[in-house]
Amino acid sequence: MKTDDIARHNARGEPTGTVRLVVTDMDGTLLTPEKQVTHATLDAMAKLRARGVPVCLVSSRAPHGITMYFDALKIRTPYAGLNGAVIFDADGNMISSLCLEAGAVRAAVDMFDVHEVDSWLFCGNDWIVRDASAGYVPHEKRVIRTTPHEVKDFTPWEGKVGKLTGSSADYDLLERMEGEIGQMLEGQASVARSAPYYLDITPPEANKGHALRELGRLLHVPVEEIACIGDMRNDIPMLAVAGLAIAMGNASDEVASYAHVQTDTNEADGWAKAMEEFVLPRVPAAGA
Repeated sequence: MKTDDIARHNARGEPTGTVRLVVTDMDGTLLTPEKQVTHATLDAMAKLRARGVPVCLVSSRAPHGITMYFDALKIRTPYAGLNGAVIFDADGNMISSLCLEAGAVRAAVDMFDVHEVDSWLFCGNDWIVRDASAGYVPHEKRVIRTTPHEVKDFTPWEGKVGKLTGSSADYDLLERMEGEIGQMLEGQASVARSAPYYLDITPPEANKGHALRELGRLLHVPVEEIACIGDMRNDIPMLAVAGLAIAMGNASDEVASYAHVQTDTNEADGWAKAMEEFVLPRVPAAGA
């Protein structure tokens, strides 16, 4: 870790001794690189369920890309999509929906166009692209099992955007643009990469810290008794506020510096190991 990362980690304080709720990222965390759920993860989920600890999903994905895993995970809990721009209760009712200002959308899309970065708009469950065959679109279609709407003009959608994503195979470019667009839209948007190839732009209030607080409120669990786990910069807002913050082994040093502890990678059952080592020992006994 760099000096700043070490100082931030050292200042994090002690984690909670009590966990009553787990809020988890999906890609790079709960899921393997192949977007699968392992047997070890399902076993850990079953142990949490038996101990009465709900698990809530929070992701940069659109809602359908989250709920498609509910049956495999055997959960029906509140969840947050688009990095917290949309939040749903356990029955699937939308209780919160935030949108970017149209001007911020236009400014970001213009910058993406200059650098030949593909722009995608997410409006609720709708995914809007200009070219359904370009770049990472076919990959994302397979991952979230959703077909995008292909349009020539984004204008009719600009006032409905919960998340704008720039996608590119030039990881270094997206890292630079994360800072540049963050400065350009300061106060107008939250800007963070959800993967090396995706740069997400959401309303300023829409981040995973906001989502964690809202999920805790829905389940009547204080932030201090929530454990969260993630791997990318868009997970930092929830890592920074959770009572127990866990970074995946594949997280960068910067992301890990916001966590109390770090587990293994998502290629080596890091999620399941984190539940066994850090979360389950902090779950109160029945009736406590």
